Amino acid sequence: MTPEAAGLERRLGHRFRDPALLERALTHASYANEHAPTSDNAALAFVGDAALGLVVAEHVYAGEPEAPVGALTPRRAETVSGANLARWAAEAGLGALLRLGRGEDLTGGRERESVLATGLEAVLGVVYFEGGLDAVRVAVARLALW
Repeated sequence: MTPEAAGLERRLGHRFRDPALLERALTHASYANEHAPTSDNAALAFVGDAALGLVVAEHVYAGEPEAPVGALTPRRAETVSGANLARWAAEAGLGALLRLGRGEDLTGGRERESVLATGLEAVLGVVYFEGGLDAVRVAVARLALW
């Protein structure tokens, strides 16, 4: 395990058990396209996005259970915005861990909001598969600082 990956584990409060699954979560489509038959992180991001959405919805609801849905929905959306996810990913050092294609890397992909946000969602997908929603709750609380 690299020092950067160990730092990610500390930041998330989760020890990754399947290095291959974590590697896939860190693999951008541009890298996969250049290194066939490598799989990218899109499917893991799909799962991580769903787990993240549920955990954030629980948190928003718990903060104001009598609030109307019309007030809760924008709070959840703001929390899981691409800008917030990218900031959390950057603070966790995720950019340095991403496997990017040459062009994506040369054009600033490690700092690009969409790349960081998707990478974080994919990593949260791995956290979900390895530790369930409780592990995702811990990771999100540590990232969001709530």
